Amino acid sequence: MAVDLHEPENLPPVPGVRLGVGRAGIRRSDRDDLLLIALDAGTTVAGLFTRNAFCAAPVTLCRQRLAERTAVRGLLVNSGNANAGTGRGGMEAARQCVTAAETQLGGMVLPFSTGVIGEPLPVDRICSAIPRAAVQLRSDAWLDAARAIMTTDTVAKGCSQRLPLEDGREITITGIAKGAGMICPDMATMLAFIATDAPISRRDLQKALETVAADSFNAITIDGDTSTNDSLILAATGAAGGTALGEGQAAYTQFVEALQAVCDQLAQAIVRDGEGATRFITIAVEGACSRDEARAVGYTLAHSPLFKTAAFAGDPNWGRILAAVGRAPVEDFDLSRVDIRIDEVALIEQGEPHPDYREAAGAAVFARPEFTVHVALGRGSQGAWVYTCDLSYDYVRINAEYRS
Repeated sequence: MAVDLHEPENLPPVPGVRLGVGRAGIRRSDRDDLLLIALDAGTTVAGLFTRNAFCAAPVTLCRQRLAERTAVRGLLVNSGNANAGTGRGGMEAARQCVTAAETQLGGMVLPFSTGVIGEPLPVDRICSAIPRAAVQLRSDAWLDAARAIMTTDTVAKGCSQRLPLEDGREITITGIAKGAGMICPDMATMLAFIATDAPISRRDLQKALETVAADSFNAITIDGDTSTNDSLILAATGAAGGTALGEGQAAYTQFVEALQAVCDQLAQAIVRDGEGATRFITIAVEGACSRDEARAVGYTLAHSPLFKTAAFAGDPNWGRILAAVGRAPVEDFDLSRVDIRIDEVALIEQGEPHPDYREAAGAAVFARPEFTVHVALGRGSQGAWVYTCDLSYDYVRINAEYRS
């Protein structure tokens, strides 16, 4: 059950982008599992990908194709099969699929896959479904697209922002994402596809994407497992016209802020829909010597199965928070400077148990569907946050039954 998350009601079209879905029957025959995205000529594309050494064949192919700086005319996405751990045969399968898609779209296509690792991609079924998806291409099919890329997700994930600029132009940013398990950042840890009609160079688009990913898709974890298939794509069609947005412009800054809002919402939606999740937890660390140090403390707590199971139980066993923070990779840790609280309830002050803490107050916070753990290290001026969820019986069940 997703935590305070519902299917998006309105995902506005982005001029220059059309989406079509189809059924290839990759793992199930009763749902759409193929997505084709057509991009108008002149679209610029930026991307971020997993750093997992066993990255999937489509990730390798995407990196190669983006490095060529050839115009991208489309994206091809399948769910149900990751095409990872498939060796040279997987690369050939990815190439065959994009070749079939390029026949429909008339230009270079980037491939993406999600699902079970280590199984051969059913190329024939995918290639047969691509023309059916092409027939369905529409500008208003974002929600259908979000549903087609789901695996263990329980809710389709999407959001949008409309940004009025001072010169009278209005920029649209719409995005979708999938992810519910095998979530830990080492880039983006999921699939996400975002489009805008802003006119912007590839260099500035890539910089914007890297900037916003740092505090959104790279600030989430469900289970500490970095996927083989993580891909985050941002496409800018330029259909809004006018002067290109670039660094140093107020309009570019506005664009990055709006893009950040979209990515924040999508990233948090992935955690809210974490496999078996019943709690959405923000870990906010401040007073660190660096952002990396703050994030390391946050992830140490977010990856603690003892803390996550206590959160599931609604058990304010704050000793588990203390233990995780204390074993974080921080040099010369001075506990006498550390403060810890959960929402408004203080647990530790200057390294000592807070005298006003009462178990009932802690239990009330842990019973909430959402709460924040605040950790102040007292070492510096830097901070960071991590979004995570609890660890429930259902997480074990879902993953134990994943291939059955």
